Amino acid sequence: MIAPAGMALRWNAVSHDFGAGPVIDGVSLEIAAGEAVALLGHNGAGKTTLTRMLMGLVRPRSGSVSVGDWDVAPRRPDEMASRVGYAFQHADQQLFARTVRDDVAFGPKRLKKDPASGDQAIDELGLGEVAQRHPYDLPAPIRKLVTLAGVLAMQPSVLVFDEPTAGFDRELRERVIRAVLARRDAGITVLCVSHDIAFVNAIALRRITLERGRITGDAKS
Repeated sequence: MIAPAGMALRWNAVSHDFGAGPVIDGVSLEIAAGEAVALLGHNGAGKTTLTRMLMGLVRPRSGSVSVGDWDVAPRRPDEMASRVGYAFQHADQQLFARTVRDDVAFGPKRLKKDPASGDQAIDELGLGEVAQRHPYDLPAPIRKLVTLAGVLAMQPSVLVFDEPTAGFDRELRERVIRAVLARRDAGITVLCVSHDIAFVNAIALRRITLERGRITGDAKS
């Protein structure tokens, strides 16, 4: 259920603000197809804003963003979902179905992917015992795991995670690490915003640091 190849990501001189000074300030960045990258920095550094540009959820005031050979500007977020699987920091922004199984299956069904990919993602992340439960009846870490399963089930060429292991214990973190490593090793592009250094150490081969909307560090792990 893993997509056949990753895609390159490019931000070309992008800037953005929300009316109180720049959140992203002239960032140019390239991530090669198949790279696994951690985006680091303090809260408010602009990390989430930068990643949301990949989906068209945030439109830069200036500059351009591309995923593979697509310029994001003319495309809707639902179009970008065919290439980019994005797991939000707050799981409750993505959960809506009456059961875990239905929620995880929604993306593959909409994108006309293999219907079995939803159950495969549920099994991979160890959610079989709660598959028939309502997501909002589950504790917050498990709800987050459900959203991650929904993203994996869509078989994207690019995976973007925003604080995917926040609130996780070691066992839950290991489930996510195994799933991400399987896709990294298959050549899927991975971009992760995280303060979880154990997770970053396990999955990232490159670390980019953002501070006040500018790149201040870029190093191979």
